[in-house]
Amino acid sequence: MNHPRLVESMSKPEFYPHKPDSVELIQTHISFIFIAGDLVYKVKKAVDFGFLDFTTLGKRKYYCDEEVRLNKRFAPEVYLNVVGIIEDKEGNMQLRNGNNIVEYAVEMKKISEDRMLYRLLEAGKLTDNAIMRVGKYLARVYRNIPSNDRSRAFGLLDVISTNVIENFDQTRKYIGGPVSREAFDTIESWSISFMEKNSVLFDRRIQQDHIKDCHGDLHLQHVCIEDKNIVIFDCIEFNERFRFGDVASDVAFLSMDFDYNGNRKLGNTFVNAYIEESGDATLLDVLPFYKVYRAVVRAKVTSFMLDDDGLDDAARQNAFQGAKRYYDLAYEYVTHEN
Repeated sequence: MNHPRLVESMSKPEFYPHKPDSVELIQTHISFIFIAGDLVYKVKKAVDFGFLDFTTLGKRKYYCDEEVRLNKRFAPEVYLNVVGIIEDKEGNMQLRNGNNIVEYAVEMKKISEDRMLYRLLEAGKLTDNAIMRVGKYLARVYRNIPSNDRSRAFGLLDVISTNVIENFDQTRKYIGGPVSREAFDTIESWSISFMEKNSVLFDRRIQQDHIKDCHGDLHLQHVCIEDKNIVIFDCIEFNERFRFGDVASDVAFLSMDFDYNGNRKLGNTFVNAYIEESGDATLLDVLPFYKVYRAVVRAKVTSFMLDDDGLDDAARQNAFQGAKRYYDLAYEYVTHEN
């Protein structure tokens, strides 16, 4: 478990050497995030969900290092260091490396919330030019990430099929809830049929070096436009199977998220800008498949919230409607051949 006084200590401005005016704590299911002025400190919770394991200090240190290493590819000026948290002889906790380290934190520069893509989209301030910049920036990042034997293995059809079938197996219990039997069966059969009919295409994607160590969670809340900089953050560090794969899967994720949020035109602008900068001529051939895959993944994750007995009625209804919209989007993709 994490140190019992960790949250209390890190919630105080005097804990931090730069003495921020205030500290805001945000919790996710896997992290404590402390916003301390213009710096952010992210501590991994000592949890094991099967797909990730942060239960020991050594594992948390390893994945903090991985988080910084991997995210520096996308946001080199945002991800700064991994810092230790010690307990001194008097039992006080301090943010520094030294003897008796009890925890580790990822140190980051604070990102402007109102400049994230989902905020700009909500405010009607997201332009075609801005989205073209995002597409071209992502293409340049991926140009610098090699495709090697290790990454290519994740492009094999057997691996892709395992991920796809796992999604349907894990969501079958939601039939009759946020997804109808007809929609579920149609999405599943289309996905399996696409793989069976396009083995040559998937092989070609491997041969063309499009299978890489990617981001894995590329949606509107993980992209920020700050002045001249494009910041892409929160790459998945805790599970290689969720991160390695075809670059088209990441492109599809962001494109799908635009569709989900009612702006397909901007999604298409992003895709076209990526293709123009990357020269990836076969991306459009696999894009429909990966958009369906990503919509089902989001439907699955949102559906899982329905199993949480701690949700109030309003939160449960929001989760139900959110999952339904993702299933509906996947169904639209496969019935309209978008």
